[in-house]
Amino acid sequence: MAPPTDEDIEWFRSTFHSIPKPQLPDDCIEYSLYWISPFGTIDSTTDADVARSRLNEVQKAAAELVKSLLKDYIWQRDAFKLEMTREDGLNLLRGRTEYGDSIEDEWVIVYILRELTKQFDDLWVKVSDSDGEFLLVEAAATLPSWLEPEVANYRVWIHKGQLLIIKPDNAKGSTVKKLTFRQARKIILEDPKRLMHSPTIEGEAFYRLRNYPKQIDDNLHTSPITIPRKLAHILHMKPAYISPAVDAFYIRDPISLRPLKSKDTTSLTFQPEDLVTVSTRFTRVGYAQLKSQDFELPPVWKGKLPPETAIQDYARAETGMKVTSGFEMLLSDPQNQDKVVVREIKVVLEDIETGDEKLPTDEEIESTWEKREDDEKWLDISFEDLEDELKGRQRGEKGAKAAGTFGDQAAQENLQRIVQQFEEFLNDDRAGFDGADLIDEMDSDDFEVDSEDFSSDGEDKEVSFDEDQFSKMMQEMMGLPSKPEGSGRRATSKRVEELDSDNDEDKDDSKQIEELSNQMEAELKETGVLDLDPKRKKKKGIKGKEPARSGGDEGNDGDEDSGDDDYDFESVDFNVAKNLLESFRSQAGSAGPGSNLLGMMGMPLPKDDRELE
Repeated sequence: MAPPTDEDIEWFRSTFHSIPKPQLPDDCIEYSLYWISPFGTIDSTTDADVARSRLNEVQKAAAELVKSLLKDYIWQRDAFKLEMTREDGLNLLRGRTEYGDSIEDEWVIVYILRELTKQFDDLWVKVSDSDGEFLLVEAAATLPSWLEPEVANYRVWIHKGQLLIIKPDNAKGSTVKKLTFRQARKIILEDPKRLMHSPTIEGEAFYRLRNYPKQIDDNLHTSPITIPRKLAHILHMKPAYISPAVDAFYIRDPISLRPLKSKDTTSLTFQPEDLVTVSTRFTRVGYAQLKSQDFELPPVWKGKLPPETAIQDYARAETGMKVTSGFEMLLSDPQNQDKVVVREIKVVLEDIETGDEKLPTDEEIESTWEKREDDEKWLDISFEDLEDELKGRQRGEKGAKAAGTFGDQAAQENLQRIVQQFEEFLNDDRAGFDGADLIDEMDSDDFEVDSEDFSSDGEDKEVSFDEDQFSKMMQEMMGLPSKPEGSGRRATSKRVEELDSDNDEDKDDSKQIEELSNQMEAELKETGVLDLDPKRKKKKGIKGKEPARSGGDEGNDGDEDSGDDDYDFESVDFNVAKNLLESFRSQAGSAGPGSNLLGMMGMPLPKDDRELE
């Protein structure tokens, strides 16, 4: 059989790259590091060995950089990591980090990668997440019109600390096509004039890094909490264990809550006894997740918390109770048993039981452990302060608060930047519903590009506005975590069956809800609220006007009731109340649609403090 020709190899490569690659999961960043040297070739075995050797040096430098910059850093989910791999016959370093709700973890990684490229002249870095080239999303308002997501892959690079973009051929009538890595490498080495470096685009893309590396410490929060001594020892050994425990608490479900709901508490790993107060380091997002959620006190903790009148002690004990519950759920949930962190914690617990690990004494904790309590003002964001900031130029009006009262400095800068971009968008007469002067979509992957679209520095003369990015930036600036459902936990079919089984076991709760709903209906009827005449209301309509007819049937004068008009208003009011109560009950103290809707209507329900069955 004849060996493949160069044409066969090129055909295979083009076909391989045309196959759609699997999408990255949500809340995940992927980074690829390539060694592109003008003195080597891709297919040479010798040059491949040189590239592998140089990438090993990059890997060691990255480890040193992480050690110096992130010595005490805590990741929300996964840590930064680089592994040697091969793709399409090429050696490269690649890593993937799931950052959960902590957007700042993503930017810590971008900062590390940018610093790495300053140390190695032949290092080229590509980053992406579930949004694609998210650096371009950050700079959406400054991008040239030809740089659409469909053609952006392998065009955006971090090199020598700069953001470089591969422009299309400037020839009149040329098209913008997708690039493969080999094509991008050829342009980088043979046609460097097509590498566009725009300070404006770069400034927007790296705007979140403006306060780094100082801001790295600001991503964390330290607070004293009251927890069992055994747990305090584990967290003192490795503070990073706090993140998976908080995550287990935040995305809890009835299965993970089983040990805490059980009346038999002998199986619990961390009994609420021998409690100590220690300073514990969290990610800011993790701390906000703990503080923001109402959590029904487990039976074993009843009577263990100080009185609520002792505000500070109660707050520390309540947060410690949530942390301890998170560790219980993390260690007991069957789906976590294969996780490295769970195996490590269980080894430490075994050493404690056998006496190989000694628990710290009160004197040791008092004299040698860190004592720190960070300010929690960053948690206090009122809509009044936000409204004052959004007024912008009207801040000086009577009754407006002084500048700088909303959030921290970074939040103020982000908000001012958002407002400025939004004002520019509103003042742009060319802007339509889809943004400012966006190019028309085409069926093919190729786009026409005119050399006149570029200014002298390579930037596009037109400006566009990304409404989705505006919304995303607003949410991130507010520090709002995404919904727990988007956190990445996906129930297996077995787990779904277990959840259904739990629902069957909760029939008593359903009966209680039904009884409560019946009582509410009876009370509402006594007040006359539900004493409605559907037929009279149907004929009268709103404010005495005849109601509009659906379906456009002009021959129907409304003398006969149609199926849609047979509307039982009593049933609707009752069912709405019943469904809201059921929704609130099923939340088990966590955030959810029921409590959110009632809260928006100014009717927050109290916690359900009834004893668990």
